[in-house]
Amino acid sequence: MTSAGGLTGLWVVAFLTLHVANFGETQNAAPNKVDVPFPPARPTAQNLAAICHQGQGRPRYPASFFPRSGSSHFRRRGDAINRLESWFQSCCSGQASEQSHQILCCAQQAWKQALSQFCVEEYSTMTAAYLCCRSQGDARWTCFDSELPNPDYSPTPGYTAPHVPEEPGFTYNTNTC
Repeated sequence: MTSAGGLTGLWVVAFLTLHVANFGETQNAAPNKVDVPFPPARPTAQNLAAICHQGQGRPRYPASFFPRSGSSHFRRRGDAINRLESWFQSCCSGQASEQSHQILCCAQQAWKQALSQFCVEEYSTMTAAYLCCRSQGDARWTCFDSELPNPDYSPTPGYTAPHVPEEPGFTYNTNTC
């Protein structure tokens, strides 16, 4: 005959075993979670220094960052961030004049062009496009410049960006500044 205390102890062990097993499953699923903070902030005089001098401390999203399936909308966001960071590098490295207003103008052009290309890519899929892509003109840029995850382009502590190939397709137009 089994005592009441022994039976209670058996139930406690069974409960803890099941609880720990569920906890383990939650932990194993976490690496597949993809997070791409989006959208990037509009370049301004206030965040330009961080854009130009702290770029290697902001995340990049190589193909290996994403799971093989089920994250295409995050992949497009990551591609837009990678493209923008590459183009920022061009603006900050001297392709634009050394004058800060020229560098800012270049960075703003890069921002608009990268997000425009993102919207084209969003509409080329069978999924719903990102909300801001539905707007046009200034309304689109205002939408993209709201609810920003990193408005100051602050670096991620302890992070160094992996090498991501330079993105072609951006030409700075000095005549629009």
